[in-house]
Amino acid sequence: MIFDETYRPFFEQAGQQGIFAPEFGVCRVPLVAVASRTGSRAEAYRRVAPQGLRDFASVAEPDSIAKLLASDVDFVCIATPDDRHFAAAKAVLAAGKHLLVEKPSVLTLAELDELARLARERGVLAKVVYHKLLDPDHKKLRTLVVDGKLQHVNTGYCTLLEPKSISGGQFSEWIRGRNPGTYVAVHYIKLIDFTFGGRLLRVTCTGQRGLVGEPDGPTWDSTQLRLVYGYDDGREAAFDIHTSWVTPDNFPGYVDQEVQFRFDNGVWNAHSRRRGVECTIEELTPRQVKTNINNHYNGVFVEPWGERSQRGYGLEVLERFVREVAAVEFGGPASGRDERLAQARGLAYNDIGADRQTVAAVQAMEAILARHAAGQPDGVVHVNHPAGGLVLWLPGQAEPEVLYQPRV
Repeated sequence: MIFDETYRPFFEQAGQQGIFAPEFGVCRVPLVAVASRTGSRAEAYRRVAPQGLRDFASVAEPDSIAKLLASDVDFVCIATPDDRHFAAAKAVLAAGKHLLVEKPSVLTLAELDELARLARERGVLAKVVYHKLLDPDHKKLRTLVVDGKLQHVNTGYCTLLEPKSISGGQFSEWIRGRNPGTYVAVHYIKLIDFTFGGRLLRVTCTGQRGLVGEPDGPTWDSTQLRLVYGYDDGREAAFDIHTSWVTPDNFPGYVDQEVQFRFDNGVWNAHSRRRGVECTIEELTPRQVKTNINNHYNGVFVEPWGERSQRGYGLEVLERFVREVAAVEFGGPASGRDERLAQARGLAYNDIGADRQTVAAVQAMEAILARHAAGQPDGVVHVNHPAGGLVLWLPGQAEPEVLYQPRV
């Protein structure tokens, strides 16, 4: 799904038209190689790909990543299930290739530390896809915060509900032992962390089981996550993020996404299904064509001048990464590469070095849910506690469990 909706149209457009900026000129972006489990879908795509874009190498397991890295690639995009990001990302960076990995980058801070170290040692970029930061609504929210018009966030609520076809169909092979919080709540964790700043203080989480797994097993239908942030003036803000992947498939939208943030002087409300587009087509909606369509994320359009295009912030985030790579490699003399690399690494919206509090929240959530599934619910993770960077407290236990020792 991720390849079909974002990477495929991006590579088709960039491969045919290239990208341009004054500092690096015209940069061609050919699709050189694809690594996958079996290679069957890559071959199916090759048969329908535009002319001139069918010469990519298709490599499959075993050792697909090693085979891909043996080809002539300059950067690698990783869109595997989230618990398989680390091994592939580590191999990419160790090979000295620029990296773009889907959210969440990794599941633990120790893994994040290793990737950051490799990126520094090899002199390459390591970036994470958080496409919701490029949503026009979320960019407007941040603009109002940066400009001081919305002052001091107090509380926040975010929800994202996905249809059963996600957990029961498209991703059914990898959801065992997983949860929708790690899969999609991370978008809102990053939105909160990037937009409002502050220090992550505490994490709690609970959830429901029994539809996509056993009622007492480790596979979760839905999760309710709470993050508490502290700010320099001594005040705190609590954010609740509710996620599910068991919404009925005939729900009128692809996903139901809603956010509310309350400030000292205002309230921000946004809902993905209330952007003003509703469509009904006999015998097509709401299954083949959704009643509510998010044309901002990704859409196919016939332009007024007759050209058929595909665009949206789901593609824009990929193009931004490629522009950053091009600026580092081709944006000036070789003597200035280190300076350009440092500038690209300073972009907190996607650099892996700015992902610490987001990964800390993910690691805490995973640990709390794992203990819950083992019969120990209601855990609380404290961040930068005197005992360690991530410290899990469970009811009835006198001593905590240190999940990560260094400061977050």
